[in-house]
Amino acid sequence: MEGDPSSLAKVAQLFVLSLAWGMQIWVTFISGFVLIRGVSRHTFGLVQSKLFPFYFYTLVACAFLNLSIFACYHPWELLSIRETLQGSLYFLCLLLAVVNALGLSPATTAAMFRMQAMEREHSLGGEVGLAARREAYQQLRERDPKYRAARETFFKRHGLSSLFNLVCLVCNGVNLLCLGLHLGSL
Repeated sequence: MEGDPSSLAKVAQLFVLSLAWGMQIWVTFISGFVLIRGVSRHTFGLVQSKLFPFYFYTLVACAFLNLSIFACYHPWELLSIRETLQGSLYFLCLLLAVVNALGLSPATTAAMFRMQAMEREHSLGGEVGLAARREAYQQLRERDPKYRAARETFFKRHGLSSLFNLVCLVCNGVNLLCLGLHLGSL
Protein backbone atom coordinates (compact mmCIF):
# COMPACT_ATOMS: atom_id res chain seq x y z
CA MET A 1 0.00 0.00 0.00
CA GLU A 2 2.95 2.23 -0.68
CA GLY A 3 2.19 5.82 -1.54
CA ASP A 4 0.01 8.54 -0.11
CA PRO A 5 -2.27 7.21 2.63
CA SER A 6 -6.00 7.67 2.25
CA SER A 7 -7.84 10.21 4.37
CA LEU A 8 -9.31 7.34 6.39
CA ALA A 9 -5.82 5.96 7.14
CA LYS A 10 -4.60 9.41 8.19
CA VAL A 11 -7.58 9.96 10.48
CA ALA A 12 -7.25 6.45 11.92
CA GLN A 13 -3.54 6.97 12.62
CA LEU A 14 -4.14 10.32 14.30
CA PHE A 15 -7.13 9.03 16.27
CA VAL A 16 -5.38 5.91 17.60
CA LEU A 17 -2.18 7.77 18.42
CA SER A 18 -4.10 10.57 20.17
CA LEU A 19 -6.20 8.03 22.08
CA ALA A 20 -3.08 6.23 23.32
CA TRP A 21 -1.26 9.42 24.27
CA GLY A 22 -4.26 10.95 26.03
CA MET A 23 -4.85 7.72 27.95
CA GLN A 24 -1.18 7.66 28.94
CA ILE A 25 -1.28 11.25 30.18
CA TRP A 26 -4.41 10.55 32.23
CA VAL A 27 -3.21 7.30 33.81
CA THR A 28 0.39 8.44 34.35
CA PHE A 29 -0.09 11.96 35.63
CA ILE A 30 -3.65 12.40 36.86
CA SER A 31 -5.59 9.34 38.02
CA GLY A 32 -2.98 7.94 40.41
CA PHE A 33 -2.38 11.27 42.12
CA VAL A 34 -6.11 11.83 42.58
CA LEU A 35 -6.70 8.31 43.90
CA ILE A 36 -3.82 8.21 46.38
CA ARG A 37 -5.16 11.35 48.04
CA GLY A 38 -8.73 10.07 48.24
CA VAL A 39 -8.72 6.35 49.06
CA SER A 40 -6.81 4.02 51.37
CA ARG A 41 -3.50 2.56 50.26
CA HIS A 42 -4.93 -0.92 49.80
CA THR A 43 -7.95 0.37 47.91
CA PHE A 44 -5.56 2.35 45.70
CA GLY A 45 -3.59 -0.83 45.01
CA LEU A 46 -6.77 -2.78 44.24
CA VAL A 47 -7.99 -0.11 41.81
CA GLN A 48 -4.58 0.00 40.10
CA SER A 49 -4.53 -3.83 39.87
CA LYS A 50 -7.81 -3.69 37.94
CA LEU A 51 -6.98 -0.60 35.88
CA PHE A 52 -3.44 -1.42 34.73
CA PRO A 53 -4.12 -4.66 32.81
CA PHE A 54 -6.85 -2.89 30.82
CA TYR A 55 -4.58 0.13 30.34
CA PHE A 56 -1.58 -1.88 29.17
CA TYR A 57 -3.60 -4.11 26.82
CA THR A 58 -5.29 -1.03 25.34
CA LEU A 59 -1.84 0.51 24.88
CA VAL A 60 -0.66 -2.70 23.16
CA ALA A 61 -3.64 -2.56 20.78
CA CYS A 62 -3.06 1.11 20.00
CA ALA A 63 0.68 0.58 19.47
CA PHE A 64 0.00 -2.39 17.19
CA LEU A 65 -2.53 -0.41 15.14
CA ASN A 66 -0.19 2.59 14.92
CA LEU A 67 2.72 0.46 13.75
CA SER A 68 0.50 -1.44 11.30
CA ILE A 69 -0.96 1.68 9.71
CA PHE A 70 2.47 3.26 9.50
CA ALA A 71 4.07 0.13 7.99
CA CYS A 72 1.36 -0.16 5.34
CA TYR A 73 2.27 3.18 3.84
CA HIS A 74 6.01 3.30 4.47
CA PRO A 75 8.13 0.58 2.83
CA TRP A 76 11.19 0.09 5.02
CA GLU A 77 13.66 0.43 2.16
CA LEU A 78 12.33 3.90 1.25
CA LEU A 79 12.17 5.47 4.72
CA SER A 80 13.57 8.92 5.41
CA ILE A 81 15.36 9.60 8.70
CA ARG A 82 12.16 11.05 10.22
CA GLU A 83 10.11 8.07 9.05
CA THR A 84 12.73 5.65 10.39
CA LEU A 85 12.50 7.42 13.75
CA GLN A 86 8.70 7.23 13.70
CA GLY A 87 8.67 3.55 12.78
CA SER A 88 11.26 2.75 15.43
CA LEU A 89 9.27 4.64 18.08
CA TYR A 90 6.04 2.84 17.13
CA PHE A 91 7.87 -0.49 17.43
CA LEU A 92 9.55 0.43 20.74
CA CYS A 93 6.21 1.48 22.21
CA LEU A 94 4.65 -1.81 21.11
CA LEU A 95 7.51 -3.83 22.57
CA LEU A 96 7.49 -2.05 25.94
CA ALA A 97 3.69 -2.15 26.19
CA VAL A 98 3.74 -5.92 25.58
CA VAL A 99 6.41 -6.41 28.26
CA ASN A 100 4.31 -4.34 30.67
CA ALA A 101 1.06 -6.11 29.83
CA LEU A 102 2.36 -9.67 29.86
CA GLY A 103 5.22 -9.53 32.34
CA LEU A 104 5.75 -6.54 34.57
CA SER A 105 2.16 -5.62 35.40
CA PRO A 106 1.12 -9.11 36.62
CA ALA A 107 4.41 -9.54 38.52
CA THR A 108 4.11 -6.11 40.13
CA THR A 109 0.53 -6.80 41.15
CA ALA A 110 1.46 -10.15 42.68
CA ALA A 111 4.28 -8.53 44.67
CA MET A 112 1.92 -5.77 45.81
CA PHE A 113 -0.67 -8.28 47.06
CA ARG A 114 2.03 -10.19 49.00
CA MET A 115 3.17 -6.93 50.55
CA GLN A 116 -0.41 -5.90 51.39
CA ALA A 117 -1.11 -9.24 53.10
CA MET A 118 1.82 -8.63 55.44
CA GLU A 119 0.67 -5.06 56.05
CA ARG A 120 -2.83 -6.24 56.99
CA GLU A 121 -1.28 -8.54 59.62
CA HIS A 122 0.08 -5.36 61.25
CA SER A 123 -3.14 -3.32 60.77
CA LEU A 124 -1.60 -1.21 58.02
CA GLY A 125 -2.97 -0.21 54.63
CA GLY A 126 -6.26 1.40 55.61
CA GLU A 127 -4.88 4.91 55.84
CA VAL A 128 -5.29 7.53 53.12
CA GLY A 129 -2.22 9.12 51.58
CA LEU A 130 1.43 8.20 51.47
CA ALA A 131 2.56 10.12 54.57
CA ALA A 132 0.11 8.52 56.99
CA ARG A 133 1.71 6.15 59.52
CA ARG A 134 5.10 6.41 57.83
CA GLU A 135 6.86 5.33 61.04
CA ALA A 136 4.80 2.13 61.29
CA TYR A 137 5.80 1.12 57.75
CA GLN A 138 9.44 1.94 58.54
CA GLN A 139 9.33 -0.25 61.66
CA LEU A 140 7.76 -3.11 59.69
CA ARG A 141 10.56 -2.87 57.10
CA GLU A 142 13.18 -2.94 59.84
CA ARG A 143 11.64 -5.87 61.74
CA ASP A 144 10.42 -8.15 58.96
CA PRO A 145 12.90 -9.29 56.30
CA LYS A 146 10.11 -10.95 54.28
CA TYR A 147 8.23 -7.67 54.11
CA ARG A 148 11.40 -5.80 53.22
CA ALA A 149 12.10 -8.29 50.38
CA ALA A 150 8.50 -8.10 49.10
CA ARG A 151 8.66 -4.31 49.18
CA GLU A 152 11.98 -4.26 47.29
CA THR A 153 10.57 -6.64 44.68
CA PHE A 154 7.46 -4.51 44.30
CA PHE A 155 9.38 -1.26 43.90
CA LYS A 156 11.87 -2.73 41.43
CA ARG A 157 9.09 -4.08 39.23
CA HIS A 158 6.95 -0.98 39.65
CA GLY A 159 9.91 1.26 38.81
CA LEU A 160 10.74 -0.69 35.66
CA SER A 161 7.09 -0.72 34.62
CA SER A 162 6.87 3.04 35.21
CA LEU A 163 10.04 3.62 33.20
CA PHE A 164 8.69 1.56 30.29
CA ASN A 165 5.40 3.46 30.49
CA LEU A 166 7.22 6.81 30.38
CA VAL A 167 9.29 5.70 27.39
CA CYS A 168 6.06 4.72 25.60
CA LEU A 169 4.57 8.10 26.47
CA VAL A 170 7.62 9.88 25.00
CA CYS A 171 7.50 7.64 21.89
CA ASN A 172 3.86 8.52 21.29
CA GLY A 173 4.48 12.18 22.07
CA VAL A 174 7.31 12.39 19.53
CA ASN A 175 5.17 10.61 16.94
CA LEU A 176 2.34 13.07 17.57
CA LEU A 177 4.84 15.88 17.14
CA CYS A 178 6.07 14.38 13.85
CA LEU A 179 2.50 14.02 12.58
CA GLY A 180 1.56 17.51 13.71
CA LEU A 181 4.57 19.11 12.05
CA HIS A 182 3.74 17.45 8.75
CA LEU A 183 0.05 18.24 8.52
CA GLY A 184 -0.84 19.96 5.29
CA SER A 185 -3.35 22.21 7.03
CA LEU A 186 -5.68 22.22 10.00
